[in-house]
Amino acid sequence: MLDNSVPLAYKTTATELFGIRLPVVAGGLQWLANADYVSAAGRAGIIGFITAASFPDIASLRDEIRKCRDLCDGAPFGVNVSMLPKLVQGERTNEIFALIVEEGVRFVETSGRNPEPYLPPLKEAGIVILHKVPAVRYAAKAQSVGVDAVSIVGAECGGHPGLDVIGSFVQSAMADEQIQIPYLIGGGVGTGSQVIAALAMGAAGVVVGTRFTIAKEIWAHDGYKNRLIEANERDTTMIMQSVRNTVRALRNETTEIVARIEAEQEEVTIQDLIPYVSGKIGRQAYETGDCARGLLSVGQSVVFADAIEPLADIVRRFEQEMVRASQRLNAISAS
Repeated sequence: MLDNSVPLAYKTTATELFGIRLPVVAGGLQWLANADYVSAAGRAGIIGFITAASFPDIASLRDEIRKCRDLCDGAPFGVNVSMLPKLVQGERTNEIFALIVEEGVRFVETSGRNPEPYLPPLKEAGIVILHKVPAVRYAAKAQSVGVDAVSIVGAECGGHPGLDVIGSFVQSAMADEQIQIPYLIGGGVGTGSQVIAALAMGAAGVVVGTRFTIAKEIWAHDGYKNRLIEANERDTTMIMQSVRNTVRALRNETTEIVARIEAEQEEVTIQDLIPYVSGKIGRQAYETGDCARGLLSVGQSVVFADAIEPLADIVRRFEQEMVRASQRLNAISAS
C-alpha cells in the first residue's frame, strides 16, 4: 500500500534537467495552459508550460508569466512557443523569446519548426530548451542543432501527430537507439504504468496532455470536461491529412464535415477548411461546453479521463500507478 503522505521522487535525466520530482511534463495546451494550471503542475512535482500563442499580446503574456511565478512557490515552470506560422508570425516569435529571456524564465518548450535560429540568445541566458516533434527523425535534427531535450509524440496524441503517424511504442524504441540527449515520450500517455514503461524503454520521462485537460485548474467549461470523461478510445479521429497538417481531434460535427470535404473534393486547400477548423471556433467549446463544433485536440488517452479533480490528485494517482507497475517489474526480475 502506497503511503500518500510520503511523496515519491524519481531520478532521471529529465527530473534533474527540470528540477522536478516526477518524470512527467504537462505539455502546452493551446488556450488552456495558463498560470493557474501551470503553477498547479509545478506544485504537484511536475512541470508545465504556459502557451504563448494563447495570449493576444506581449503585455498579457508578461502578466501571465509573472502571475505564474507568484503562484508556483518556487516550483519550476516554462513557456511553450509554437512556431507554426498561423499561430505566431514573424517578429512576434522573436519578441516572445526576448520576453522569456527578460523575465528570467528558465524553461522553454518549442514546436512547429526548426528552433535553431532562436537558440543562441536562449542558450546565452541559460534557458533549457525542450523541443517537441512528431517523429524520431526530427528529434535527431533537433539534437544536432543543440536543444537540451526532445519530446517525441506518437500517433495517439491529440493535436498534431505529424505526417508519419507512427505510434508512441515504436517511437520510444527507435529513440533509445538514435537519441543521446534526454527524450520524453508523449501521445496516449494517461497512466502511471505507462510512465514506468517509457522509462524502461529508455525515455527520461513522458509528456501528458489530454489526461490533464479535465483537471480542476483548467478553466474550460465543465460541459467540455464531462464530454471527455464520457469519451472512449474510439472517440477521436484524424483529419486534415489532405493539406499535410494532420490533426487528431474529438469526433464531432466539424470532424465529420472536414472528413467529407477531404473525401469528396479534389485538391483541398487549407482555405477550404479554415471556416470549420479555426481556433476561435474550437475555443467556444471551452467557454460554453458545447463540443459539437470546432476542432478540439484530444488524444486517445482520453479513455483514462474519469473525474474532474485537482491536478495534484491526478498526479498522485499517477504515482500510485507507477508504484504498482514498478512492483510488477521487480516481481518479474526477482523470479
